Amino acid sequence: QLQLVESGGDLVQPGGSLRLSCAVSGGGLDTYAIGWFRQAPGKEREGISCISSSDGSTLYAESVKGRFTISRDTAKNTVYLQMSSLEPEDTAVYYCAADSTFRLCVLLLEYHYWGQGTQVTVSS
Repeated sequence: QLQLVESGGDLVQPGGSLRLSCAVSGGGLDTYAIGWFRQAPGKEREGISCISSSDGSTLYAESVKGRFTISRDTAKNTVYLQMSSLEPEDTAVYYCAADSTFRLCVLLLEYHYWGQGTQVTVSS
């Protein structure tokens, strides 16, 4: 059974930076595509970034492109989301998710395994 644990959420001021981690156990990053999603209060969950298992290729939503960077450490079996130039609109619960059926990762909700989420609040 694959397990994902997010960490790194915090309260940060606008313009600040934060790095989220997604620790994966029960399977390798060479098998599972990993996606980062977020859900703000009263809004639907949205995909913001993902990294493919096969070649480490990445995708970003337009809303975070140029500000967020996804990366992975296969030795630690951990995926990171480096977030910079944070805005109040980035306030949300951030989730990571995994799936072994995507050859290339997607920013859709059809991931099989999900973490519990970590809260990011951007406010002065």
